[in-house]
Amino acid sequence: MAAATTLAAEEWRSNSRVLIIGGSGYIGKFIAEASAKKGHPTFVLIRENSISSPEKSDIFQKFKDAGISLIHGDIFDHDSLVKAIKQVDIVICAVAKDLIAHQTKIIAAIKEAGNIKRFVPSEFGSDPERNNAIEPAKSVYQVKVGIRRAIEEEGIPYTYVCSNCFGEMFLKNLAQVLDPPASTHLPTDKVVILGNGNSKVVFNQEADIGEYTIKAVDDPRTLNKTIYLRPSGNIVSLNDLATLWEKKIGKSLERIYVSEEQLLKKIEESAFAYKVVLSLCHSAFVKGDQTNFEIDPSLAVEASQLYPDVNYTSIDQYLDLLLLQEVNH
Repeated sequence: MAAATTLAAEEWRSNSRVLIIGGSGYIGKFIAEASAKKGHPTFVLIRENSISSPEKSDIFQKFKDAGISLIHGDIFDHDSLVKAIKQVDIVICAVAKDLIAHQTKIIAAIKEAGNIKRFVPSEFGSDPERNNAIEPAKSVYQVKVGIRRAIEEEGIPYTYVCSNCFGEMFLKNLAQVLDPPASTHLPTDKVVILGNGNSKVVFNQEADIGEYTIKAVDDPRTLNKTIYLRPSGNIVSLNDLATLWEKKIGKSLERIYVSEEQLLKKIEESAFAYKVVLSLCHSAFVKGDQTNFEIDPSLAVEASQLYPDVNYTSIDQYLDLLLLQEVNH
């Protein structure tokens, strides 16, 4: 009986068809590529007017080259959404934060279609239910929690993916989110550290997030559970990160500490979009909300323990790549 169950699970995994909503977005494209690489028949939902978008042409061509199918549909067009969902087994949503609340439309379409084995809503950050976030991050998380409850109330099979911080987004400038927030340069003289710099944060490379997500979506062990991406080589404090970079470049950096009180004042004075970024960083970097709790095995699993075969890129390795790029430039 056990062998038959295993075989059935393997058959499901080998044949499951995956639809990614928001697949051409920041994290969505990594998930789509990971799905295709694993051999899933992979579909990316696109609006009809997006196919001719110059900004998306390179991404769409890359998808086609990888064997990913583009399927027309829109989360605001119920009939097209149901039609797309009926063609697959698994739905992964990776829409940006301004569309998070509209995932109720996807839930309604999944419910009507009646064929989905797993739904992964768009989260891909810290756990929205395990944090000490202040506004406006608090409201962002509350919306995600509301989507979770809606999924559960409809009895839709799910997996919640808490990928923590996007590695490339933060490591390319050593998590320098203050003045200017859009800086892409690695520090060579001084480094700004939020809080006391001792809270542990998790930085995962985006391609690894894609791979872990695809492994989880059709794994019976992650059914109706949260999967946390906490590989040991990707857990550091901001002080640890600064020290690691100092060793790479062979010099000490001046460390400028921004107290929690100073950061809260900065959040209060900033424009709304920047308030969101800084309040999310306050939660992760100052409060340590990505690592300050134990994972409950009855409700959740940890990705690197579940999939030790994934050769993820550690922070140390990623900084080596960045250093090499700096030298080559």
